[in-house]
Amino acid sequence: MAIQPQGLVQVYTGEGKGKTTAALGLVLRAVGWGLRSYVVQFMKGQPSGEEVALRCLAPLVTLVRFGRPGFVKPGEWTPEDRALAKEGLAQARAALLGGGYDLVILDEVNTAVAFGLLSERAVLDLIAARPTHVELVLTGRGATPAILAQADLVTRMLEEKHPYARGIPARRGIEF
Repeated sequence: MAIQPQGLVQVYTGEGKGKTTAALGLVLRAVGWGLRSYVVQFMKGQPSGEEVALRCLAPLVTLVRFGRPGFVKPGEWTPEDRALAKEGLAQARAALLGGGYDLVILDEVNTAVAFGLLSERAVLDLIAARPTHVELVLTGRGATPAILAQADLVTRMLEEKHPYARGIPARRGIEF
């Protein structure tokens, strides 16, 4: 199934905007070459333009979401949030090891670890289990040093200026 002989591990982290956007750009590029992508979104349950768009790219793209509507805040998560995150990681593992995908994206997984919804060890174990031909991308703020050490590519998004600071709320089609 795989067209690429060597997959790598990529991490997009940092306080700036664009981590998910960069990962979804890889999905778009992969679809252009006929590669199959599996996207797991952690802590995202609210409607978004990316969800609608990715569903249009089936069967080359599969999107699964594990989050309830609204935002999860550090220290304010519920047992349901943790259960959803663990279910998402289990689904990601099945997709990663199942042989049907060339690109697997764990969107906001670093944030899920930083918030205590998932253990760092569970994510490191998943990275270690990655078949060599599969590209694995982990996004989210707060990537741990151990996760960064396992990556082949690390990009830190740095916020220098953001419209939210001027009172401009998130905009449909741009931020979500």
